[in-house]
Amino acid sequence: MSGLRLDGKVAVVTGSGRGLGRAYAVALAGAGAAVVVNDVDVTAASETVELIASAGGRAAAEIAAVGDTAAAEALASRAVDEFGRLDVMVTNAGVLRDRVLWKMTDEDFDLVIATHLRGTFTCARAAATRMREQGDGGRIIVVGSPAGQFGNFGQTNYAAAKAGVIAFAQTWAMELARSEITVNAIVPTAWTQMTATIPIYAPLAEAVEAGRGFPRSVRRDHAIGLPEDCAPVVVFLASEAAAGVTGQAIGIGGDKLTLYSHPAEAAVLYSDDGWSAEEVAAAWAESLAAKMQPVGMKLAPLELGTGG
Repeated sequence: MSGLRLDGKVAVVTGSGRGLGRAYAVALAGAGAAVVVNDVDVTAASETVELIASAGGRAAAEIAAVGDTAAAEALASRAVDEFGRLDVMVTNAGVLRDRVLWKMTDEDFDLVIATHLRGTFTCARAAATRMREQGDGGRIIVVGSPAGQFGNFGQTNYAAAKAGVIAFAQTWAMELARSEITVNAIVPTAWTQMTATIPIYAPLAEAVEAGRGFPRSVRRDHAIGLPEDCAPVVVFLASEAAAGVTGQAIGIGGDKLTLYSHPAEAAVLYSDDGWSAEEVAAAWAESLAAKMQPVGMKLAPLELGTGG
């Protein structure tokens, strides 16, 4: 499909030394884009560049920890200096510092917010500025998480940052529409170093190490596959085929593709001249309690008996 080719386009993928970021970078290069590979790990970034180059693609590494303005500007400038322009920004870089609320330190909170939320902001701002100067549109793809959609135990910092990333996409989609720059969030799920730490998935580790495929039930009910399973949606959103898609949150993982709904009012009641506390309590008991919204990610039981 010609509308999915990215020949002549230039992309930046933050945190692309390994895992999901590497899968995005390799897939974008495979579709024809030149890619700036970003990571804090020189060896990992170099390996991704070599993977792309060995397949006939073009890539360059830019070593930086995303978060501050200087790193974001360096990434945008590297794309222009190395390949002549910037068309696609994928803000994938992230870190985890999981602890329950009463044990989370300021440092735990600040590092995750700086990397995920501020890093997405600074990189998107640098990209939007460059794309508007070029005058021919562009693609910004930010990265959310199920934790940001539903909340997740022990992830105050991460869930808040990822929820904010979705709000970024919705806001920037409006602000950048006249410049023909689309902004979308992806919500990927895949087997990564992070996923491997989730207790329910411990039985999958042996299958991964042995190179066996994931059971169909895991790929469907848990949306867990390899990072490469998530990359096609990035190629799609970077392409002309997605020119009319903006402000969306799109989940992908394993065999599952999801379009998330935007937050909406679950129930609405009115009271002339406002509400007293007693009236709120009565309305809650009579009507609203039955429509309370669930919190937390709900995982299906892990079934390993079905072949992949």
